[in-house]
Amino acid sequence: MALQFHNSLSRQTEEFTPLRPGQAGLYTCGPTVYNVAHIGNFRAYVFEDLLRRTLKYCGYQVTQVMNLTDVDDKTIRASRHAGKSLAEFTQQFKDAFFADLQSLRIEPAEHYPAATEHIAEMIELVGRLLARGVAYQAEDDSVYFSIERYPKYGCLVNLDPAQSRSSGRVRHDEYAKESVADFALWKAHTAEDGEVWWDSPWGRGRPGWHLECSAMSMKYLGPTFDIHTGGVDNMFPHHEDEIAQSEAATGQQFVRYWLHCAHLIVEGRKMSKSEGNFFTLRDLLGQGFSGREIRYVLLACHYRQALNFTRQSCLDARSALQRIDDFIARLRQTDSAENRDGNPSVEPEETLCQRAKKDFKEALEDDLNIAEALAALFNLVRDGNRRLDQRRMNGREASDILSLLHDFDSVLAVLEADKGEEVPAAIEQLAQQRQQARRDKDFARADALRAELAEQGWSVEDTPDGPRLKPSG
Repeated sequence: MALQFHNSLSRQTEEFTPLRPGQAGLYTCGPTVYNVAHIGNFRAYVFEDLLRRTLKYCGYQVTQVMNLTDVDDKTIRASRHAGKSLAEFTQQFKDAFFADLQSLRIEPAEHYPAATEHIAEMIELVGRLLARGVAYQAEDDSVYFSIERYPKYGCLVNLDPAQSRSSGRVRHDEYAKESVADFALWKAHTAEDGEVWWDSPWGRGRPGWHLECSAMSMKYLGPTFDIHTGGVDNMFPHHEDEIAQSEAATGQQFVRYWLHCAHLIVEGRKMSKSEGNFFTLRDLLGQGFSGREIRYVLLACHYRQALNFTRQSCLDARSALQRIDDFIARLRQTDSAENRDGNPSVEPEETLCQRAKKDFKEALEDDLNIAEALAALFNLVRDGNRRLDQRRMNGREASDILSLLHDFDSVLAVLEADKGEEVPAAIEQLAQQRQQARRDKDFARADALRAELAEQGWSVEDTPDGPRLKPSG
């Protein structure tokens, strides 16, 4: 199967054919750094990480650009309220964002352009739009994009041309989803902006939010690139405006494949502070959930389906990951056995691995079908456990499965296939003494040794393959 995606632009599932063979240019809408990102934001970022990792898994060299919006209405308003400069105010949230990416095991993009560092490119883009006659300077000295002068407006969200006539001008960055209006490319400085302004041919001002993504994506990926992503709430007006201003400036197609992820709700309701169901990643970590558990929840639902994030889904993720961890521990124990070639399976283990890898890859190639990809993983866990129970697996075969799980984790980033627990020698000795006491049927001593292990933070599980030590914390 060839890699294919559902393209929001064509509203069809299409085979992915990049502009340059073996390479994929990817632009992902990043955070507006006026606050700590919430889990709804991270639903999109985890989806985009899955997309990036899948492209790499399928052999593509990925160049990903994720913008940092550090100047817009929200950042200016919040920084003034905090009594800080724009740069000082936004830096704290940039730092928090990158720390959260690490907690969720999200791979770094190749470029993180900040809007304030690319004002020159934005001014140049506004000049090109004015020269082409699709933009105009209004009486308030702001520069606007003219919807009526760009007949293709509405192609992404399928607007009826009769409905896409301008209903007026909007100066602020975000406006009603149902309105179609000329939007600001360059905003003339006002008292509300305080000390935030840059000089331009049209006077002091600052760029509009929509302009930022066009200027920065084209700088790093070119006038036409492969994939642009974001949440469905960005489709209109933000992505629609990006297409209009970019294609009007260059005369070329802006993006070939548009991918959008659906909304996240919490406990069946729209997330909001007034409902008491608004969570940042840090809130959830403070409740005792790990980054990989939260990542699993955000990952396990197909990106085009609405995700209902619940406490129970986090607990279910913990159970699913524990099942995989236990399987990996059994494989490691078998892999470390002295007889690596004895006790062969009836069916060659390569067949089991080959089937799982084929199913996993084909699922990802089918528009990131994560449910089927995880099914391939858990089928492997089930079949592998069955063979371990029947003592039909040797060390070499266990090693092959561990390698395959490591391969899967290059996409999923929730497994621990290459991270064995370091058991201190003293703990290992206590476990061996307990095992000997059990053989001697001295169960009182065995229980005492188990209690001593627990006091030192280790639990011992008796399995058909022998005792297994795990941190109990």
